[in-house]
Amino acid sequence: MSIKIAVIGAGSLGFTRQLTHDILAVPELRETEFALYDINAKNMKMVADILNRDVKANKLKAKITCSTDPKKAFKDADYVINVARVGGLEAFAFDVEIPLKYGVDQCVGDTICAGGIMYGQRGIAAMLGWCDDIREVASPDVLMLNYGNPNAMMTWAANAFGDVPCVGLCHGVQGGHWQIAKVIEFLVNGKGKRKPEDKNYVCVEPKDVDIICAGINHQTWYIQVNYNGEDWCPRLLEGFQKHPHWSKSEKVRIDILKRFGYYSTESNGHLSEYVPWYRKRSKEETAKWIDLSSWINGESGGYLRHCRERRHEFETSHKQILAEKPWDLATYHRSHEHGSSIIESLETGRIYRGHFNVPNEHAITNLAPDSIVEVPGYVDRNGINIPSVGDLPMACAAVCQQSVNVQRLAVHAAVTGDREYLQQALLLDPLTAAVCTPPEVEAMMKDFLVAQAEWLPQYK
Repeated sequence: MSIKIAVIGAGSLGFTRQLTHDILAVPELRETEFALYDINAKNMKMVADILNRDVKANKLKAKITCSTDPKKAFKDADYVINVARVGGLEAFAFDVEIPLKYGVDQCVGDTICAGGIMYGQRGIAAMLGWCDDIREVASPDVLMLNYGNPNAMMTWAANAFGDVPCVGLCHGVQGGHWQIAKVIEFLVNGKGKRKPEDKNYVCVEPKDVDIICAGINHQTWYIQVNYNGEDWCPRLLEGFQKHPHWSKSEKVRIDILKRFGYYSTESNGHLSEYVPWYRKRSKEETAKWIDLSSWINGESGGYLRHCRERRHEFETSHKQILAEKPWDLATYHRSHEHGSSIIESLETGRIYRGHFNVPNEHAITNLAPDSIVEVPGYVDRNGINIPSVGDLPMACAAVCQQSVNVQRLAVHAAVTGDREYLQQALLLDPLTAAVCTPPEVEAMMKDFLVAQAEWLPQYK
């Protein structure tokens, strides 16, 4: 079975290699052509060198090509996977540092909040250009799988304005699913009194816990958690509050669970910047909600620091990987990323169940129909099928709808280059609104537009 998959932002060593290996682990997909596309030809070639070595070592018929021309990469593509960060580290620094001047303290800055809104302005400008090329030269039945953030905004733009069918993919649901399984394990073993070497110790894995998650990307709620035929949602608060690790590192998520009744998908650092309550006033107050053992637990500008410290690792990692034994298909276990499983199901008909970001229509009945929602879905040869979830719990829907309103304005701003929409998105963002006055928001917007002008052609 020979198909063509184009990868946007393919100069990402870790993610591109993992996705490629996941796909090649499927027997029917081992003749796939991977068309790598990146504006950084040097990094892309280093990734291609490793992939070509891996393909050769496993005697596969797969093909790896590289291009800095998107049309060449997209030509006759059956699938397009986006993993790009538009503007790179230089633009990302503005997303974090400009808001901080105005007191808006972000940990990540890639979803909503001021940084996520601006990330979306850059990404959507590029996305619409890619969509033009995809419509012109790709297969008529092409599907885009978008891993790029802000995921909901990028997926919204591709579907509603780029006229390219697009599904947004994220691993937040899988990460929280694993946490929940370990909390249940903690509870069933007497809050950790037994040890794993005890023959009576009960090990609980994600496959043992059936979940339904629903909401919007990075604000998705575990509305069903079943283990051994019982509903464990009511016991999660007790488990997280008493857990020796997560009681310290997930204080925001636990507080949201306490007040809203359901656990949310994203890390402490992510979630803290999507709502107006935890990252404002004094540094001392914010410090109560974060844990500095890892940047993802809420450190101010934590992800930016993490990326800066790793910016020169690429060439070192490239040399190390080439010096190691090639990837071994025979012993490889696929990751929990959805991309390869979706492609496998569409091509072979094997059924796959996951959580995907798709246009809402009527999947979540108390969120706006035009929004991008993250909900359960089933994939087979007939396509991606989304069941109706119905209403989210009222308070959970209210939290999501605040973000949907920001996303909608930000998407329309990025598509039209309308500064009024952009300013309104910033004004309505929950954390920005909790910290800034309207004149400060306007000043922040102007700072962004000047600093990031090279990546914002729609605002010229």
